[in-house]
Amino acid sequence: MRVRSAAALLALLLLIGGAGYYFLRVKPLYNLMKQGLDIKGGVRLVLEGVDTPEAKVTRDAMQRAMDVIEYRVNKLGVSEPNIQLEGDRRIIVELADVPNVEQARQVIGKTALLKFVDPDGNTVLTGKDLVKAQVIQTGQGRTEFGVSLELSPEGTKKFADATTKFVGRQIAIYLDEDVISAPVVNEPIPSGRAQITGNFTAESAKQLADLLNGGALPVKLNIIENRTVSATLGRTALALSLRAGLIGLGLVAAYMVLFYRVPGLLADFALVLYLLLTLGVLYGIGAVLTLPGIAGIVLSLGMAVDANVLIFERVKDELRRGTGLRSAIDAGFKRAFSAILDSNVTTVVAAAVLYWLGTGPIRGFGLTLGLGVLISMFTAITFSRWLLKLAVGTGWFGPKTLFGAHGMTIQREVTA
Repeated sequence: MRVRSAAALLALLLLIGGAGYYFLRVKPLYNLMKQGLDIKGGVRLVLEGVDTPEAKVTRDAMQRAMDVIEYRVNKLGVSEPNIQLEGDRRIIVELADVPNVEQARQVIGKTALLKFVDPDGNTVLTGKDLVKAQVIQTGQGRTEFGVSLELSPEGTKKFADATTKFVGRQIAIYLDEDVISAPVVNEPIPSGRAQITGNFTAESAKQLADLLNGGALPVKLNIIENRTVSATLGRTALALSLRAGLIGLGLVAAYMVLFYRVPGLLADFALVLYLLLTLGVLYGIGAVLTLPGIAGIVLSLGMAVDANVLIFERVKDELRRGTGLRSAIDAGFKRAFSAILDSNVTTVVAAAVLYWLGTGPIRGFGLTLGLGVLISMFTAITFSRWLLKLAVGTGWFGPKTLFGAHGMTIQREVTA
């Protein structure tokens, strides 16, 4: 029993230590992650709404145009863009992982104006009349595809008039001057819900739906400013932040060892595992590293330490009562669990609200904080406990040094 516990404990510690050294020092995970505008820099575009005969610039139209641009940018996987309205006519777009202005223009796409044109050349609908387009399955075997359209109330009336007038003829859909579809009207459509059917594959139907959604700018936009911007904080700030974080982590690790001895040392290994898991998950889901995101990681790291302190203090309370080691560990974890759960759940709820309602770096902070807290609960409650029981099973540690419990009378239930 002692040999197996010792072998398992040493193997785990070596594995965590080696992984920590490799992924935090040799090939840091944070260097592999996408980095935000505050760290990496990028480009800044200012787009201004322009009145046209088909669509006038309004606050609501600009808000919808901003949503469309955000949809395009997010669909192309651009890292945590910063998109916001300035006044009633301008939209500011800042993109982090786009190296030059021309590429940014390509990312956003043409400032297209979507319009439906009847056979007489008159514009029937514009992008402001289209609520959304989506792929649908048609036919008896549900193996054919099409695109459904949902129109606004105003668009519904205009489209009903046009489809009543032009039954059997085409109403072409233009994106700027390019025809992207020219469906034939089979019957009047008064409901505001229409379907475009034909020889669509799943891919071509999705492409048309994306063009309609992505090109459905409710007003015409002109780019009036475009320039490359440097990192708002820069790599120097990142390096200083990481160095401060490592120093803080080192001080915390030393504190844990000083006050809790062997359990503190094992908790330090659990914290290394926590860091690796958190960075690994963030890298796996394609999260963007920003300084607010780093702050979220550091804050959740502090909560992980706090959870270990709560547990070890409860264990010491049990030892003061004369409880044996294994029983004290079980009771300590059990008594601390409710306090840890309450504090972590409230933090996760707050992080979820930040992620849900926030934008840009605020969402990144909510994401890293929420994930970090969840992972810290696992490492503090499950992994630390496992390591501690393995350590007790080795029989290596004397009762007065095991928990920094000098002067206490500790009963050892497991010595062999």
